[in-house]
Amino acid sequence: MSSHVVIPVLAAFAVSLVLGPIVIPFLRKLKMKQTERVEGVQSHLKKAGTPTMGGIIILAAVIVTSLFYVKDYPKIIPVLFLTVAFGLIGFLDDYLKVVLKRSDGLMPMQKMALQIIVTAVFAFYLVKVADIPLTMLVPFSNGYYLDIGWMAVPLLFVAVIGTVNGTNFTDGLDGLASSVTVLVATFFTVVAIGTKSGIEPVTCAVVGALLGFLLFNVYPASVFMGDTGSLALGGFVAGTAYMMQMPLFILIVGIIYLVEVASVMIQVTYFKKTGGKRFFKMAPIHHHFELCGWSETRVVAVFSIITALLCLIALMGV
Repeated sequence: MSSHVVIPVLAAFAVSLVLGPIVIPFLRKLKMKQTERVEGVQSHLKKAGTPTMGGIIILAAVIVTSLFYVKDYPKIIPVLFLTVAFGLIGFLDDYLKVVLKRSDGLMPMQKMALQIIVTAVFAFYLVKVADIPLTMLVPFSNGYYLDIGWMAVPLLFVAVIGTVNGTNFTDGLDGLASSVTVLVATFFTVVAIGTKSGIEPVTCAVVGALLGFLLFNVYPASVFMGDTGSLALGGFVAGTAYMMQMPLFILIVGIIYLVEVASVMIQVTYFKKTGGKRFFKMAPIHHHFELCGWSETRVVAVFSIITALLCLIALMGV
């Protein structure tokens, strides 16, 4: 068991560790700097010089490690595809924002269109090539699989794109998205090993890559993952869940992603309906807690603890 579990974690960790000191100064040279919104949390203004797009480090570590296992573990291909494809959408977005100075990056419609195309390719591969049924394991049901027929396809689109954007919203504090996702990836790794699902090498690679990246990304961060990293991680979580017929488990282990997305939707809707009143002090919700006086490290710790506990609960429900 150990070789295809421990080695990818250590390998991806090593790649992350080696790439950090090479890639971060390079991103700085490229002026890939995170621009903080002026109306944002005031304490974040000092981050304005931190390079972004560090997600390249995570992606490189995951790809390099996975390539050694693709031959023996073909099931990692769809997960890798979804991770890399969403990472590329994020990269394009970051590149337009940071290098070409288009403040918004990709237009929302362009971003959505690309996300839909990537998800469609994944859905096709899942059903036609990998032959994975779209029935879903129901948590705490002793192995009952829910079959909702053709409705499973639209649900897949909602689940994948929702998870990806939730992960994207979660990436707003030093080490937040990395810390939460490393726990989610560990949960999926444990289940993957237990069920011999054949995707362990890629889940292990993500754990290792994130642990390495966290060394540069914890407070005070010397690099941000950018959309390159956050969209890739969302793709990874959704892809892994679907390969193991466990999308319903995202509702448990990925609760932070969901709360982040929901907080933005609530804020926007409330703002429009009340003519400019705010429901939260600021959305996504991690900024709300900051404005309530929590330190950045405290928000990250609390969100990580919640995720760790929910991962343990989800394990009982498998």
